[in-house]
Amino acid sequence: MGFGVMLLVSGVLEPERVRAGRRIGLFTRSIPVVTILFACLGAGGIGRAAEPPPAQDVVELAEEVRGKGWIVFGARSKEKDWDLYLMRPDGSGLRNITNTPDYAEAAPRFSPDGTRLLYRRLPRGSIISHDLWGFQGNLIMANADGSEPVVYGEKGQYPWACWGPEGKRIACLTRQGIEIVEVATKRLLRKLKRKGFYQQLFWSPDGKWFCGTANYLGQQWTIARMNVGTGEVNAVSEAWACTPDWLADSRRVIFAHNPKDVEPKEGGGWTQLWVANGDGTNRQAIYAQRARHVYGGATSPDGKYVLMTISVIDGGLSEWSGAPMALMRMSDAPVVGPQSRAFREMYHDAKEGPLLPLPTGWEPHWTYAEANAERSKSGHVERSKDRNVK
Repeated sequence: MGFGVMLLVSGVLEPERVRAGRRIGLFTRSIPVVTILFACLGAGGIGRAAEPPPAQDVVELAEEVRGKGWIVFGARSKEKDWDLYLMRPDGSGLRNITNTPDYAEAAPRFSPDGTRLLYRRLPRGSIISHDLWGFQGNLIMANADGSEPVVYGEKGQYPWACWGPEGKRIACLTRQGIEIVEVATKRLLRKLKRKGFYQQLFWSPDGKWFCGTANYLGQQWTIARMNVGTGEVNAVSEAWACTPDWLADSRRVIFAHNPKDVEPKEGGGWTQLWVANGDGTNRQAIYAQRARHVYGGATSPDGKYVLMTISVIDGGLSEWSGAPMALMRMSDAPVVGPQSRAFREMYHDAKEGPLLPLPTGWEPHWTYAEANAERSKSGHVERSKDRNVK
């Protein structure tokens, strides 16, 4: 998800500096007190923060999305390990749905009908790689509220697993190729050559396409699309792009993009959120901000809203504690963040928002289905005994 190696230089990832990065210049618009929850990066965990009264357009956006299903994401718990959380799209109803003392969980994805999750589970204390997480740990399947987790494969098995369009198959991106597996039986149904795809594989809702990050036609970090039926591949983006995902129409792909032909003084060097047609046409910026890297782009099931993470460090900060998440309307795009004069000059029709701040997290995903998130009055789903699928 980052373009190159994250350098753990002394002081760069020091908690106070990350905390300051979150507070200074990230969201200058006011933040809703009632619904917005922030992660306490220094202490670990997600807690409430006292903030000024919100701007009216932010309040209206929060009210607009509040009842539109659930968002799942990974975040640091107050015990400082990674767990999965559910929340309403306005940040309310937040609860820990894994709460496992011996493991870390990351990269959750709702099934197409919103009833199940798949995600990766790693030993507690593991460093989650922003580039290699799909190869890490075990693949787990569970109910959408986190209950009844099933250990689906051995460590490293079913890498980059993603749901098929009906939820009865998964596709996995292995070093040997793209494998389509029947969920109920684990039977290998089909294998395709990966043709340069190497991470972040996702299957379109209509079942006709894969998208992923690839080395395509000699270019590194390209978003590519593959025809599931024929295996033919085309480029969706230019080079230096990653973290793709499909919109509900199966025609468009959202992705992070760092245009390398833009001079730093003109806004270069900062990863932006973009969208394009699957054939590579009509590429457009969604959100850009100076001194911030925008990753984790995902849309609501109807494509009307956009989720993202906005990081002070390239790569999305999964190796640390994630990054502040945010939500906006797709119809407001492009939006340019504060203190971003160069981007404002590049995108003359850009708006300032509204941008709804959300808790700190990583790899959010959205369903309009009603996940049973009221199982525990204590704020998390009770732990249940794992089962292994044979």
